[in-house]
Amino acid sequence: MPLSLLLTCLFTTIIPVSPIALDPCSAYISLNEPWRNTDHQFDESQSQPLCDNHMNGEWYRFTGMAGDAMPTFCVPENHCGTHAPVWLNGSHPLESDGIVQRQACASFKGNCCLWNTTVEVKACPGGYYVYRLAKPSVCFHVYCGHFYDICDEDCHGSCADTPECTCSPGTSIGPDGQTCFDENECEQNNGGCSEICVNLKNSHRCVCGVGRVLRSDGKTCEDIEGCHNNNGGCSHSCVGSERGYQCECPRGLVLSDDNHTCQVPVLCKSSAIEVSVPRELVGGLELFLTNNSCRGVSNGTHVNIVFSLKTCGTVVDVVNDKIVASNLVTGLPKQTPGSSGDIIIRTSELLIPVTCEFPRLYTISEGYVPNLRNAPLEIRSRNHGIFPFTLEIFKDHEFEEPYRENLPTLKLRDSLYFGIEPLVHVSGLESLVESCFATPTAKMDEILKYYLIQDGCVSDDSVKQYSSRDHLAKHFQVPVFKFVGKDHKEVFLHCRVLVCGVLDERSRCAQGCHRRVRREVGDDEDSAGLQDQTLTGGPITIDWED
Repeated sequence: MPLSLLLTCLFTTIIPVSPIALDPCSAYISLNEPWRNTDHQFDESQSQPLCDNHMNGEWYRFTGMAGDAMPTFCVPENHCGTHAPVWLNGSHPLESDGIVQRQACASFKGNCCLWNTTVEVKACPGGYYVYRLAKPSVCFHVYCGHFYDICDEDCHGSCADTPECTCSPGTSIGPDGQTCFDENECEQNNGGCSEICVNLKNSHRCVCGVGRVLRSDGKTCEDIEGCHNNNGGCSHSCVGSERGYQCECPRGLVLSDDNHTCQVPVLCKSSAIEVSVPRELVGGLELFLTNNSCRGVSNGTHVNIVFSLKTCGTVVDVVNDKIVASNLVTGLPKQTPGSSGDIIIRTSELLIPVTCEFPRLYTISEGYVPNLRNAPLEIRSRNHGIFPFTLEIFKDHEFEEPYRENLPTLKLRDSLYFGIEPLVHVSGLESLVESCFATPTAKMDEILKYYLIQDGCVSDDSVKQYSSRDHLAKHFQVPVFKFVGKDHKEVFLHCRVLVCGVLDERSRCAQGCHRRVRREVGDDEDSAGLQDQTLTGGPITIDWED
């Protein structure tokens, strides 16, 4: 081999090759199961409901007997092989639109969008669509496919001319020039509805919120005046009174925040989620969660199920300004009579979606030394839980041993090691310390304040951040300082923490340092109500004299 050729070969072997991003139109997974089609009605007497819990954000295409594309209209429950079929709430894009985001809804219990998530859609050159589908938040959810009609070909002018396709009302021609896709009337002026518009196959309908009913025009809503009209909008009992009416629940159920719907009591805590189902509701059914090894235990009056954010198939996701933990309690007939004496059943199945919401944004205040009398940050309300953080002061840069008993005296030449620590460690979530500032008093609104971190950016070059194995924990080091003035011998830290999903590349946490020129009103996520969500501790007296 000539020397020049050999040198050329050696040179080409060390040229780095950049990875090529694959076009989802040519790199997708086919979904071709016949039960996915909207024409397939689920029969629980013949099979168990299915669930798409194996999906994890890949690109998919509907092919074969599954259908041509996702339906863009409300699919009734108990279709597509499951209890809660998922449909696309929005029109399909054009090829020139590229990748777009659309809302996907799951239909259940007469609600066309009881659950929702965001999916990505792309129109491909071959006249088909691909979808980036997320893992459903609860079972039993299945992404549906649908066979759309092929347009009629009418001859215009002489029959030698190229025939043109015409679609029936409520549909329009697709990118392949022959498939008639459903038009989403709700995208135009909300379908003329005053409140909620639900897209149907080749049509749409208007729906009112809880406690309201449609007027005769079928578009506008009015308040329900009494129990005689649609049971007052109550899910169970409606009781009239001189002042109007009110909804009431059977024993063991509680009225939800809408004051019309009865629900099973759910206690949301960071350490555990507790569901208590009245035995009268359960009958001879056996209750279990998404992971059917997690089953209910009867205490005589209720069947209780206790699980954590990390067990029993619980799905933890970030939705808008909340951390949402979801699971599904399913009740099926027992194979043998139970020890509690259940020998009959009054219903063939029981489905109870369980959802706990935790706030994403926290403000934590602390002096240089933690006050051992402080309680963890807690925010309590029905169906809303706590996701606590603490601000710890550590003894060294290992961030393993916080000060607990002996309160240290820090000198100006010392280093201060502090960290944001979650009391519950959940995979799939990460945190961003959006801001940390110091004040000479425990008041957060103190005029005199000094920022260490602002908008996720280090404001003081002396601040050093350490890496942590836990995505939710954040560790920092800063030289000890004090405020100017002989009376200022104490320092308090206040940190604002935001929680996001690890896989969300567009989240505020993924952006990291993101300076903003000015803040608009409502620019901060969940900025309201933070004053009652603080921990205050310390103070420490700084030894600043030699």
